[in-house]
Amino acid sequence: MTAMPDSVPPAQPMTGSRNVGYHARATRERWRRLPLAARIVLWIVFALFAVWLILFITKGRFLKSPFQSILSSSLQRDVKVGGDFQLYFAPIRIKFLADDFSISNPAWASKPHLFRADRIDARIQPFSLIFGDKRRVVSLLLQKGDADFEWDRAHKTNTWTMGDPDKPGKPLELPVIERAMIAGTALRYRDPQMFFSADLAFDTVQARDTRFAQDVRFTGDGTMRGKPFTMRGGMLSPNETVVGGRNQLVIDAAAGDTRLNVVGTLPGLTELEGSDLKLLTTGPNAAILFEFLGATLPDTRRFRFTSDLTKAGEEWRFTRIKGRFGDSDLAGRMTVSLPKGRLYIKANIATDVLHMIDVAPFMGYDPAKLEAKGADGMVETVAGRPRLLPDASLKIESIRAFDADVVYKIRRVRGDNLPLRNIDLTVKLDKSLLALSPLNFDMAGGFVSSDITINARGTPVKTTYDIRLSPTPMGKLLGGWGVEESGTTGTIKGRLLLTGAGDSVHESLANADGRIAVILPAGAMWARNIQLSELDIGTFVQKMFEDKLKEPVQINCGLIAFTVRKGVAAADPILIDTRKNVMTGRGGFSFRNENIDLAFRADSKKFSLFAGQSPVGIGGYFAKPSYAAISPELLSRAGVGLGLSLIGTPVAGLLAFVDVGDAKSTACGPVLAGANALSQRTTKGEQRDDVGRGTTAKSEDGTSNRGERKDQKKKFLGIF
Repeated sequence: MTAMPDSVPPAQPMTGSRNVGYHARATRERWRRLPLAARIVLWIVFALFAVWLILFITKGRFLKSPFQSILSSSLQRDVKVGGDFQLYFAPIRIKFLADDFSISNPAWASKPHLFRADRIDARIQPFSLIFGDKRRVVSLLLQKGDADFEWDRAHKTNTWTMGDPDKPGKPLELPVIERAMIAGTALRYRDPQMFFSADLAFDTVQARDTRFAQDVRFTGDGTMRGKPFTMRGGMLSPNETVVGGRNQLVIDAAAGDTRLNVVGTLPGLTELEGSDLKLLTTGPNAAILFEFLGATLPDTRRFRFTSDLTKAGEEWRFTRIKGRFGDSDLAGRMTVSLPKGRLYIKANIATDVLHMIDVAPFMGYDPAKLEAKGADGMVETVAGRPRLLPDASLKIESIRAFDADVVYKIRRVRGDNLPLRNIDLTVKLDKSLLALSPLNFDMAGGFVSSDITINARGTPVKTTYDIRLSPTPMGKLLGGWGVEESGTTGTIKGRLLLTGAGDSVHESLANADGRIAVILPAGAMWARNIQLSELDIGTFVQKMFEDKLKEPVQINCGLIAFTVRKGVAAADPILIDTRKNVMTGRGGFSFRNENIDLAFRADSKKFSLFAGQSPVGIGGYFAKPSYAAISPELLSRAGVGLGLSLIGTPVAGLLAFVDVGDAKSTACGPVLAGANALSQRTTKGEQRDDVGRGTTAKSEDGTSNRGERKDQKKKFLGIF
């Protein structure tokens, strides 16, 4: 067995150099044992820290020249810093400071600089520069800044869309600024295509209310389509903004008598997303407001509207709209957006009671004249003739600038002799194609459905009117014109289908082609003076003395139809078959000068001793019709009667007024089908020879208008 030594010499202590070397070797060994990925991450962290440290110590001033060079090349604009420059992390957020800073404008702009400032001092969230679509500035100090935002005359590019000069201009998007102190800063905006300009001046002022540290106030003015406006307001930044509060916004704007007031809160100084605003607008004409949006609206009477307002994504949302225009109420919601840079308005609105005078501007009438003159305000005098159809031109260039989709519901229309209820209207504007489809409403127990399209994509503007009346009780429909509702069982249905060229209602109808047809199925009608229209003197006097004047007229079938060619409507046919008579009509009317030239004649089916057997004329104009119960034919017949009385006996004079009652009963099939004159038949199948040929005797220029159409034997679109 080996003997153990009696003692072991003690270990020698390490010197200082040997100790450091040992720890260095241990550290290297531990570093080598780390996974490669961990070593890479640590190197990156170390490099970033080194960069941060260098920037923090030097304040990044050495980056001034590369900053100007790189940014100028990227933006293709001259970027200059004439004074001090700092760019570093402090400690996490980026601090950017530049004195005498400027970015140039493109050569076409009216100002040399897009932006310049004596000093910019900002704190920027670094991740907003990498992620997301908005740059977020936590705080900003801006001294004597000037910004110039302009569109070119072609509205293809603008000063704030930088980089490739051929790149289409984008909508203006400002960085999100949470807090700011601004001194002596001005903003200028110009849009020649929209005829819009604005100049605003910003300053930070100490608030009187101790709840606020400072307010960013602004004042300004400008013009919109030649109309000047002014505005003032401020962003009232509460102390709690520092810990994530909200900014209170106040704006007051005025354009003449039109006023706009906005009060509410913003998440940040320039952050509109998620805003919570209240809007109040008042003025004499709501069309001015839509001009500011770049849209067009017919003139309205005085209005007052309130709504909630916020921005969600690319949409401005107007909700809980309430108010009045003229004597009518309005409620609903609306969104305004710019998909692909084109203005788009979408709305769903409703009115409980709509006053007729408030509808006038939408049809082309002046509401001020209607308010002052009543119905006479609808009439204009042109070349010495009264004109009823409105001649207000469609604002073609304006409707080409935006699209819209509006649903409008009206419970009741208030107006004399206009029993309209439950109007349902959808207005769609798609690249200059304006459609009022459907336009439906209840009228006097019936239903009217309409589709009206105005195509302004080419020249001239083309309008199609397609209006359909479902079977409607005559008593309710004509009650305001003396027809007795009680006992009147007759109904009316019809259709108007016209297409014309022109940018106003009058012009489009003055050039229109198409057809108008009103059908009267079997029924009875009471009217106080119905016998006067038949001019059956004997029957009228007899019933008057027997107090049976209101005995109803029994209608078998009836058709009042017109064929319209180049704005001139010819009876095609007018044919009403009653139990005792056959009423026919000739002539027509003109949409061109609104002249009426119609003659109605009633022939008895039974022998009558006293019958005028002569037409009742309707002449004059749409705005001022005239009635002629004493026609030249009646005077001639009276002259013949007088001659017979003088030659023979007084009784002989009565022979001139005898109606032998040879009127032929009408086959109701073609009548109820809405067929034209050449298709009308008697009950024996014979073609009628007393309903004309669907033409007027002469057109307005004096030339013959008796040409026949090849399709005259066809039914009116086969719809009746």
